[in-house]
Amino acid sequence: MHMVDSIALCVVMMPRDSNVYGTIFGGIILSYIDQAGFIEARKHGTHRWLTASIDRVDFQQPVYVGDIVRFYTSTIKTGKSSVKIEVSVEAERFTSAERHNVTKAVMTMVSVDKNGHAIPFTSPPTVSSKESE
Repeated sequence: MHMVDSIALCVVMMPRDSNVYGTIFGGIILSYIDQAGFIEARKHGTHRWLTASIDRVDFQQPVYVGDIVRFYTSTIKTGKSSVKIEVSVEAERFTSAERHNVTKAVMTMVSVDKNGHAIPFTSPPTVSSKESE
């Protein structure tokens, strides 16, 4: 099962996220990849979703302060309680507006109940609006 890529997040990279050379820390990008994966997994059910693994992350080009970074997601495989997601990261350069593919990751998200036990993501929702109040 491979769904069409959809944009999950769009973020402007700020100076606080960079090293002394003006490039964004890999950990910042990983954090956004994790969030994008959650957004994709959430399409499969209103549950608590946990990151089970990030199988591979390939940093192909640097990301710079001021770049607009887009995180595209697609579901590449589903199991009973897990979803395998591909996250593609594109940077639009601040200085030129050119777009570059900068990072790609494959991750697995698992749907869990309130006790952290894996459940089928086709189960009734485990998160309600009352919990967010």
